[in-house]
Amino acid sequence: MTGNRPAIPLRFSGVGSALPQKVLTNDDLSAMMDTSDEWITERTGIKERRIGGSTSGLAIEAGQAAITRSGFDPASIEHVVLATTTPDKRMPGTSATVARELGLTCGTFDLQAACAGWVYGLIVANGFLAQGMERILLIGAETMDRMVDFTDRSTAILFGNGAGAVVLESSDQSNGELLSWDLGTDGDLLHLLYTDYESSLHMDGREVFRKAVSVVVDSSQKTLDKAGVRAEEVKLVVPHQANIRILESAWKRLGFSIDQTAVVLDRTGNTSAASIPIALDDAVQKDRVDDGDLVLFVGFGAGMTWGSALVRWHGN
Repeated sequence: MTGNRPAIPLRFSGVGSALPQKVLTNDDLSAMMDTSDEWITERTGIKERRIGGSTSGLAIEAGQAAITRSGFDPASIEHVVLATTTPDKRMPGTSATVARELGLTCGTFDLQAACAGWVYGLIVANGFLAQGMERILLIGAETMDRMVDFTDRSTAILFGNGAGAVVLESSDQSNGELLSWDLGTDGDLLHLLYTDYESSLHMDGREVFRKAVSVVVDSSQKTLDKAGVRAEEVKLVVPHQANIRILESAWKRLGFSIDQTAVVLDRTGNTSAASIPIALDDAVQKDRVDDGDLVLFVGFGAGMTWGSALVRWHGN
């Protein structure tokens, strides 16, 4: 589904992120399985990832950072959307714990769209703002080490833990907006990447790579075309941080450069629904985006699920 341009302002009033303290390097993994730093780096671009912590704990830390940077009273937050594939419990939603610990008394829900979850959450949050809400806390948080078999070289080298969050505001003083978006799922590809209850991650790496490149190109192009925007007009692309080779392959077809791209996967690995907001926070703290810039978000993952969204940036 490709979205029409909404008529509401959108402001990223605060951005924050959180990573566990424990670092797991490629050399650490080399001591656990038949691999090497050179082998992992060449194939993925990943040098290290973080493990440990809880989904709620990381979400709370990232959410608090975003709220603090926004300067708003937490009581003004009207909803919490938490994108995650690794909730603390089957029930209740981890977002309820996050809201409690942040002192929020508002609606909450968890959103599960795998590694595309944060982009889905952005579209949902924008819809809430269009219906009259003023401020929403959107978080992506994951503890992927709970899913990984650390004897499986095909998956253990890829994933890590972390969280990222934004406070989204509908403000008459904002010249930012969501210009266009595209969401999709191909359920025939469920078998490529999945985890059953109480089991570790299963992935067909070759086919995931091939399909990921295809859907990133297709979804991004649809979103750009809907807004009438060319690749060179985009100031910053914030993609899901899965594998640098996926990005390089997709960017060749789309006309993007790595210089246009927010990349943190070398330090974080694949943090699923958390990866885009973590990369966004890194870019914001490095002053890589200014008001009025075009920013493209694109995510892809299990399902096979994908999503992209183009915004005209207005930050705090």
